[in-house]
Amino acid sequence: MRFVFFLIVLFLVSCQAGDPSSRTVDMYNTSGDMVGTANVSEVEDGVQIELELEGLEPGLHGIHVHENPVCEPPDFTSAGNHLNPEGNEHGLMHPEGSHLGDLPNIEADEGGLVEAELMLAEATMLDGKNSILLEEGSSLVIHAGQDDGVSQPGGDAGERIICGEILADPEAEEADDTPTDPTQFNEDQGE
Repeated sequence: MRFVFFLIVLFLVSCQAGDPSSRTVDMYNTSGDMVGTANVSEVEDGVQIELELEGLEPGLHGIHVHENPVCEPPDFTSAGNHLNPEGNEHGLMHPEGSHLGDLPNIEADEGGLVEAELMLAEATMLDGKNSILLEEGSSLVIHAGQDDGVSQPGGDAGERIICGEILADPEAEEADDTPTDPTQFNEDQGE
């Protein structure tokens, strides 16, 4: 009986490990230091983002999903523009709609900590034009200041200070990070 229970638990854990509708995203500052995580998951109304961060200036900060899954410091411009498959104007308060990647501001407490739960309405982690995993994925970017909700093109939120890559295929990234064999170069030279 214990063996059957063990097999069931093992099966459930292995199913969750490859869940395409959930990701844990490591978040990095401009110095390359990991400052927290974002748990991103598919829910009925869109994509839920649970943030735990440290090291921010106290106060409000703009946060957006950007179109490229690339976070190259120090300015994170490699993340591209806000995710915007409909070609809308920026801002959750804009009367004609917003970018798909626009999110409400987050607030860091006096100690610079953020614990927030956000909803990216109408987005998905499944197939479709509103997928945050379309092609290679997207990124989650936090700004130095508050997003005013209407200014174009990005809410006048200031510099990009934290970024995390939401990869369509996280295992591919891990494979790219595997150490290379330094003797391979020498063998290639001998040929």
